[in-house]
Amino acid sequence: MEFLLELNTKINSIVWGPPMIIAIIGVGVYALIRTRFIQFAKFGLMCRETMGKLFKKEKRAEGDVRPFQALSVAMGGTVGVGNIAGVATAIAMGGPGAIFWMWISGLLGMGTKFAEVVLGVNYRKREKGGPMVGGPMVYIREGMGKNWVFLAVIFALFGSLAAFGIGNMVQANSVADGLLPFGIPRVYTGIFLIVAVGLVTIGGIKRIANVAMVTVPFMTIIYILGALFIIVTQIGKVPEAFALIFRSAFTPIAATGGFLGATMRSAIRYGIARGIFSNEAGLGSAPMAHATAITDHPARQGLWGIFEVFVDTIIVCSATALAIIITGAWASGKSGAPLTMHAFQAVFGTRVGFSLVVLSMVLTAYDTILAWCFYGETCVAYLFKRGARTVYRLIWLPFTMIGALGKLEAIWAISDTLNGLMAIPNLIAIVALGGIVAKRTKEFLSQQINK
Repeated sequence: MEFLLELNTKINSIVWGPPMIIAIIGVGVYALIRTRFIQFAKFGLMCRETMGKLFKKEKRAEGDVRPFQALSVAMGGTVGVGNIAGVATAIAMGGPGAIFWMWISGLLGMGTKFAEVVLGVNYRKREKGGPMVGGPMVYIREGMGKNWVFLAVIFALFGSLAAFGIGNMVQANSVADGLLPFGIPRVYTGIFLIVAVGLVTIGGIKRIANVAMVTVPFMTIIYILGALFIIVTQIGKVPEAFALIFRSAFTPIAATGGFLGATMRSAIRYGIARGIFSNEAGLGSAPMAHATAITDHPARQGLWGIFEVFVDTIIVCSATALAIIITGAWASGKSGAPLTMHAFQAVFGTRVGFSLVVLSMVLTAYDTILAWCFYGETCVAYLFKRGARTVYRLIWLPFTMIGALGKLEAIWAISDTLNGLMAIPNLIAIVALGGIVAKRTKEFLSQQINK
């Protein structure tokens, strides 16, 4: 076992090392150019097509769930630990300047997410007796041809395995850890999750989407309101916080309090890495959810992909970061979720502050389990076809209990590596099929002009 963990550590250092981060940022720049800066040039159109149409009935088109429901499933898999613990870790390891680089990864990630969602919808297929299926494995096979099918298989294999770790056991463990201080034993949490997850996942994407469209917005709004309350009560410190973020993004920051100091290099490294971990742009998971949306054009749903990253990184991550910086918690020496809790407790008090963060983490972990069950079963359905979804859902539930009961440092490490390996085929496909993204984007935008 020790040999496997050492091997995984070496592979992980390569998979999530500087080359991968450079590749993800590079693909973001490539998508930015191929789409003619769509996340900036058409930001207003994105707002009108997403927030502006939340309560409008969709036109008749192919798909299984409403665009907002597809977004909710995708956000259920992204908004969560990365926004709460990931942001705090970035600040603890890279200093406040890491947030500037997290913003950069988010701004570029909007274009990457747009591109992969466009491809996901463009090449989606109706599974026999099942939902619309899209995602990297489909657009690699359909768009790049038979010679590249091995990349599709690699993505589906790593995706189906990684889901059990980061998408299931680690999340269940987070829920169990969060409820333990309230006197709820781990086994009870495990039983509750098996029932709560099983009742939803057995209904497939439509039932998952119906639950996600309620729980994801609720969790996001509660958490953002909590962070905004902190920001408003400390409003005088906000300009100073922004100055600190920009200043320390380009210069080393000295040790202060419990903070050990950070270089510009560590600010860039941890800011970009945690931004990618939070919004998952380039990973290839979200296109599987967006591909099920009822939509008449791939680029229309792609705008929801931009909206997803905007909310995740620019709004939620920024809210966490400002709460941590303006309360002075960033210099406490804490890291991860305890650092975010420390910031909330400084304003709300120990009981309320702790409860707000834990409630947010519990809800988002539940949403993540639902979303990644769908991602995993979609990957398995691609590999093994008919009947694979039902088998996968049944296997999924015992692993939820294992996660609630166990110590999962090894599972987290291995799953993190598998997530990185998922991204490689997807990034290759985005570059290879960039012409299709550009063509469908130009087509959609010309339709908007001619309306």
